[in-house]
Amino acid sequence: MAQTTMIGGERVQAIRGAPRWIDQRLGLDELSYDVPRHANNILYVLGGITLVGILTLIASGIYLAQYYNPDPASARDSVVFIVSTVKLGAFVRSFHFWMANLVIITAMLHLVRVFVTGSYRAPREATWLTGVLLLFLLFGFAFTGTVLKWDQEGYEALGHNQDVGKLLGSAGAWFTSSFTRSVPILTRLYIAHISILPALLTLVVLAHLFLIKHHGISGLPGHEPERTDDTDTTRAIREEGASPFSAHIRLMVGFGLMLAAAAAALTLVMAAPLGQAIVQGEEITKPTWIFVVLYPFENWFGIRALLWAPIIVALALAAVPFIDRARSSSLRQRWPLLLLGLVVALAYTAFIIYGKVAPHGQHLM
Repeated sequence: MAQTTMIGGERVQAIRGAPRWIDQRLGLDELSYDVPRHANNILYVLGGITLVGILTLIASGIYLAQYYNPDPASARDSVVFIVSTVKLGAFVRSFHFWMANLVIITAMLHLVRVFVTGSYRAPREATWLTGVLLLFLLFGFAFTGTVLKWDQEGYEALGHNQDVGKLLGSAGAWFTSSFTRSVPILTRLYIAHISILPALLTLVVLAHLFLIKHHGISGLPGHEPERTDDTDTTRAIREEGASPFSAHIRLMVGFGLMLAAAAAALTLVMAAPLGQAIVQGEEITKPTWIFVVLYPFENWFGIRALLWAPIIVALALAAVPFIDRARSSSLRQRWPLLLLGLVVALAYTAFIIYGKVAPHGQHLM
């Protein structure tokens, strides 16, 4: 009996020691380094929430890719097949759609938080730049995903894509049907959606995460290093106390799962849109809210606005760490830049609303 008890005790010890064994083999204990306690505030977890959302998009996208046909003659019919016939197809497609929208929202909120708290300041300029690039890659996913529906909205979005490509001349040939006659442009955009963009996203995410680990999570606004051998991260840990990064990861996953639950709830309330079959002729659709902000500029300046507006926005965002000359990340010292950011945010919202209510224009060449 005593031996049986000992054997049972050894089994319990082995079971309890399993997580430690896994940690040692996979190096997961490296994630237990200290971060400031304020890192567990939801505002500082938005980037992690976005990452978890991206992982769910990859999972749902893999499922949808098994049934989608990127041939222009069959693309829309394959979407109808997914929705009407594939087991859980309608749910997964709508979940993918809503999660994509929510991920872009959390990514934009994360950018706003970094801007407001001045977390882009030296030495984190490269972290900011990779974050801006990630946001634009997410826009690329949203655009190609819109085209892949191959309904009227997707067809007109592709028409705008090709017109912008023509403005670039030979440099924009890839974005047009003239690039090659062997593969339809819809198929090439599908390849971009499932391979090129994910590969770029993975590389930039890894660079972004490395820079965050290298420089540490930024301190609260105005909490600059007190000594030359100090950092805002170490000062924040000294003043607030430390929290293991593993706890930060648990919050990321927890809030990320809540985001997935929100996407699932939206899925049950409203299915992802699928417009009418393609009818060539006049433009009859408007872009989704993500891109409708460009609609007023397209009305005013024509198709060239779709080329120059994103370039101007990208350059402006990239310049932020280099034009902020305040001595501190304090909100009080940076109020002119923050005021400008507020004006831009209000203008962005106003352009979305205007784009939604503005009359339809004929922009395609």
